[in-house]
Amino acid sequence: MCGIAGIFNFRTRKPAEESLLTSMRDTMVHRGPDDGGLFAEAELGLVHRRLSILDLSPRGHQPMSSHDGRYVTVFNGEIYNYLELKAAHFPGDRDFASHSDTEVLLAMYGKLGAGCLGHFNGMFAFAVWDKKDKTLFLARDRLGKKPLYYTLTADGIAFASELKALLEIPGIDRSISEDHLQAYMAFGYIPGEDTLMKHIRKLAPGHFLRVDAGGKVETGSYWSLQFRPERDRGMAAYLPEFNNLLEDAIKLRLRSDVPLGIFLSGGLDSSTVVSMLSGNGARLKTFSVAFDLGKEYDETAYARIVARHFGTEHHEIMLSQQEFQDSIPHYIRHMEEPITQASAIPLYHIAKLARKHVTVVLSGEGADEMLGGYDIYNYMRVIDRYRKIPRFVRKGLSRLLFKPLGIRKLDKYDALADLPLERGYFGVDFRGREWMDRAFSEPFRARMDPAWLDAFASRFHDPAIRDVLNKMLYFDTKTWLVDNLLTKADKMSMAPSLELRCPFLDFRLVEFCAALPVKYKIHGFSKKFILKKTMAGRLPPEILARKKVGFPTPLKTMFQGTMAGYASDVLESAAFRQRGIFDGKLVSTMLADHRNGKADYHRELWQMLVLEEWYRTFAA
Repeated sequence: MCGIAGIFNFRTRKPAEESLLTSMRDTMVHRGPDDGGLFAEAELGLVHRRLSILDLSPRGHQPMSSHDGRYVTVFNGEIYNYLELKAAHFPGDRDFASHSDTEVLLAMYGKLGAGCLGHFNGMFAFAVWDKKDKTLFLARDRLGKKPLYYTLTADGIAFASELKALLEIPGIDRSISEDHLQAYMAFGYIPGEDTLMKHIRKLAPGHFLRVDAGGKVETGSYWSLQFRPERDRGMAAYLPEFNNLLEDAIKLRLRSDVPLGIFLSGGLDSSTVVSMLSGNGARLKTFSVAFDLGKEYDETAYARIVARHFGTEHHEIMLSQQEFQDSIPHYIRHMEEPITQASAIPLYHIAKLARKHVTVVLSGEGADEMLGGYDIYNYMRVIDRYRKIPRFVRKGLSRLLFKPLGIRKLDKYDALADLPLERGYFGVDFRGREWMDRAFSEPFRARMDPAWLDAFASRFHDPAIRDVLNKMLYFDTKTWLVDNLLTKADKMSMAPSLELRCPFLDFRLVEFCAALPVKYKIHGFSKKFILKKTMAGRLPPEILARKKVGFPTPLKTMFQGTMAGYASDVLESAAFRQRGIFDGKLVSTMLADHRNGKADYHRELWQMLVLEEWYRTFAA
């Protein structure tokens, strides 16, 4: 795992400045504390920070050149199947100078060009400079596990693993997009290729970007997830296939020349990884985190059940409210984009704990998005069935039966049932139109496009998908997974120089789940059904029977106690009000009502606080 950056001044042909490249590179020392490298050739410059995982020797140094000297690469990530690729495409080749996957990547690119991407099983973002054709090639892995930002400048193009590296470029435009600010308020993050800064973008997952000698910039897709369920072959056929794919995904992710561990929450997904790794000879190291505010915010009891069951060397850390507050600047600085994932702060702390013992960890990330693990999926499936009831019948039931019984959510159900899913479902953590409209100041609201949200979200729906569950899974894979969860996972693990691997997101397993008939994902109301069937008898019954729980963060309590003064200082400051984004009187009322227990506004307060701290860190 590493950090990469580069400049190609194709417009002005201005020589790449080594001092600028060095400053860009060294904003990312945490991504690669073991080594730093630089390559400059006329208008092109590449830099690299190295976290040594495979071939710890100097032979793995980057930027790395191909055997014939034509290509130079900087690479962030892992190609897990590099040994198989080397054996299949270069049998008996003695020219390889290292045992690194980087060298295999270079050889595959030299042989197949962009076609090499379809052969890679891994997580990656990389750049290749072709000295002969004067062409720069950038690529990102299928699901976007590794970040890659870029910006078009007056001189040409610049790219980096982290946004802060691009901000080292003199005169870079930091102006904010109001459309994207609406996206942040609606989703709690910014889906897609955009960032809050107008002129800095992300290369989309499963895409490449090429800049040729004439300065032509083009992007292309090499992979797209298709939710096309196959003809039902029966559980007896799917179970062994699923099991074998998952076991192989885990096996590939054990390739490392440094120690490995596992993040263990005690949930089904991380416990599955522990189970499948147990008994391989080495004692597993597992890591858990919780808040010291009682059982409501402490799931370590379940993690301990799994640790005892499989005899792991288990480590825990308890996080206090003050430690959470003190970590907010680190969270903002390392996350780089405003993302309202408060659980990122505990992840940062567990990553720091794990880094004391290992350099690589595995986690259960991705299983929920592949197999329908969130409660909202069942909720929306019920609404889809409710939609099929004639509207006049629904209204009659609501008026005559449900409202007298005090079932208040029926108005919400009716409103959603009147809309097609594409206009009613906007992801796992959608913040809602009403909140967005109410929070903005009157001048800002007057500039908003009322049709913006539907037009924006339509980019992440596939009209060819028929089943309502698969429609939601597709949307969340394109948005919530990559731009929220995987961004959090990458940034918070790399902050203390720890590599995080996600076996559930092996692309072969992802494609298998996308083609799996829906009833094996959710059976009745049982979520992740095939995974539970696979692990029956292999995990403790308490773990198999557990209800899905997102990592609980005590923001409600903290905004009434230890963080109340801090929140007021930030959200009632002159700087916050002068931005003119939010209704200052409303914000003050929300702060007071939450502090006094009259209402629960912890989500809204946290969202505005994260945005303001982001402004102060990056947009100043």
